[in-house]
Amino acid sequence: MAQRGDTRAAWETNARFWDGRYQEGNEFHLTLVAPATEELLDIQPGDVVVDIACGNGAFSRRLAQLGAQVTAFDFSESLIECARERTQNLEYQIDYSILDATDMEALLHLGKGRFDAAVCTMALMDMSAIEPLAEALPELLKPNGRFVFSVMHPCFNQMGTRLVFEEKDRGGELVLTPSIRILRYLTPFATEGTGMRGQPVPHWYFHRPLQELFRPFLSRGFQIDGLEERAFPPPGPEDAGRLSWDAFPEIPPVLLIRLRR
Repeated sequence: MAQRGDTRAAWETNARFWDGRYQEGNEFHLTLVAPATEELLDIQPGDVVVDIACGNGAFSRRLAQLGAQVTAFDFSESLIECARERTQNLEYQIDYSILDATDMEALLHLGKGRFDAAVCTMALMDMSAIEPLAEALPELLKPNGRFVFSVMHPCFNQMGTRLVFEEKDRGGELVLTPSIRILRYLTPFATEGTGMRGQPVPHWYFHRPLQELFRPFLSRGFQIDGLEERAFPPPGPEDAGRLSWDAFPEIPPVLLIRLRR
């Protein structure tokens, strides 16, 4: 099993590459993740929000634009450097820091009962442990505070998933049908992979089935009161034959959950 140092080292190496490709959000984020996250968070002007594992700060900046006061952190010093470099005219609304979301004591130093909302965008599956965060969040959030997170959908989009084409002769015409094979699901596992083609080194993914993903939060009094599964719209003719998530309008690659304290 990967250790925290292994996961941090990979992100330190990949930080500048990811920042250059991601900037203010790639297609996956802007089409699937950000709109649903904004709906579930329902940010009101003046809300105090903690952005957990904020990366290069793209969503932190969006929260600030929506009127929130943001505390944002990541365990990668290089990603926080990228976030600060990209944050202009919003410095007074965003406080960036270096902090490990698997360190409960460090999390509690953010301030008990301080936050109206918490958000974690596509990062829980990158964490070696989520129990410290689940234990700290009830202390950090105000009564009725909400926590919204997005992850690669554990049922359909994980390192045990295979995207395939099936070829069939239909009356003399060869027809390609995209499909998904799931090789494993129930048993949690960790493995290295790449989130962006060409990144310098692979990073660690930590697969958790739904029961393992939800249990740490539900056992600490959270309730699920919002859920979104988002997929790309049907592909156009120009995308025919391209095996990517665009080819699966009925299969969501991302899962978003709102938990309420």
